Order: sequence, then C-alpha cells, then structure tokens
Amino acid sequence: MSKFWKGLLCTMLLLPMAAWVNAADFVAGKHYEVMSNPLPTRNPEEIEVTEVFWYGCPHCYAFKPFIESWDKNKAGDVEFEMLPAALGRSWEVHARAYYTLQALGALDKTNDAMFDALARDHKQLNTPEAIGEYLTDYGVDKDAFVKAFDSFGVNAKMQQAQSRVRAARITGVPTVIVNGKYKVSASTAGGHEQMIDVIDYLVAKERDAQ
Repeated sequence: MSKFWKGLLCTMLLLPMAAWVNAADFVAGKHYEVMSNPLPTRNPEEIEVTEVFWYGCPHCYAFKPFIESWDKNKAGDVEFEMLPAALGRSWEVHARAYYTLQALGALDKTNDAMFDALARDHKQLNTPEAIGEYLTDYGVDKDAFVKAFDSFGVNAKMQQAQSRVRAARITGVPTVIVNGKYKVSASTAGGHEQMIDVIDYLVAKERDAQ
C-alpha cells in the first residue's frame, strides 16, 4: 500500500476518534448547564430542542443561519421550536408579535422580515400598529394583526411561553434548551457555531438515555 493511501486511511480512521474526543470534552457546568428544575416536554418519543430568542437581538441574528441549517438536517426524532422571551418591555411586544403571526398562519413568511427589521435594521417597531403596518409588505393584514395581537389565544400562548422562560431561568439570548434538561449559550459553548456541536452532543446523550 502506498504512503498516500496509508495516510488517507489513517486520516479516515482518526476522524471518528477526533469527533468522539471533542464530544467527550463537553463538560456540564462549563460547556452547558444542567437545569436544576427540568421543564416538562410534550412528547417522550421525541427530543425537544428549543431556542429562546428575541427578534431584536444581534446575537440571535448571528446565530440564526447556524440553527436554521441545523434544523433542516436534524434527525427525525428531534423536534425544534422557537420560544420568544420577554425579558424587557420592548421584548414583550415582539414576543406577542411572534404568537400573533403564528395565530394568523403568517409566521413562515414574516419571521425573517421581523429579524431583519429589528436586529439588522433597528427599526422602531414598538407597537402592534407599527408592526402591522410594516408587515403589510409581506402579505399581512394590518387590521387582522392588531385585532389578534391581544386576543385570548395569543394571551394564553404568551402566558405559557413566559412561564417556561421564567422556569428555565433564562437571563440572556440566544439560549437553547435541550429536552427540558440542559441549557446551551454562546458564552458556555464558546461561540455560535460551537453551540451546534454541544446541542448535537446533548441530543445524542438524550437519545442514548431513552
């Protein structure tokens, strides 16, 4: 066997080992946090991954392409959801906008636009009227948006969401919760791209536990 093929074979054999070593280096309390009071999950047959975010957060905006790429390629037993946090007064308006758009069935076509407007362009969208007006360019009916903004369904979603945020003791975003048990952030993982590696490690950990 030539030196080239021997070298290539050694490299291929070392790749899984290198990945394992990197995964083995992830330490609770350093790269991720074990939640003292785990959150309940909806389906024990699935591994739930939840991103806690704010539309106006530049760090969430930077993390967005990484988590979206991960979401497209995630395993079939993994369920991904987004959870808007209301850690400030302006955040509450934007969190409520998320659930309003969800109720109107318009979230898929407006989610990127909301991130662009708030995190990238710093638009002053701090009222339902201002948000509704902005979203007319994306096919949203302003009157329907304003009417749904304070509806019973949206209020219920907001209460449930913020109860989860408080229970998880979220103090910054983006934070990713894995199966209600672990929290991962850029500061613990070492960066946005590294967050994905830690998430995958924790998903595999939960899959093995099941």
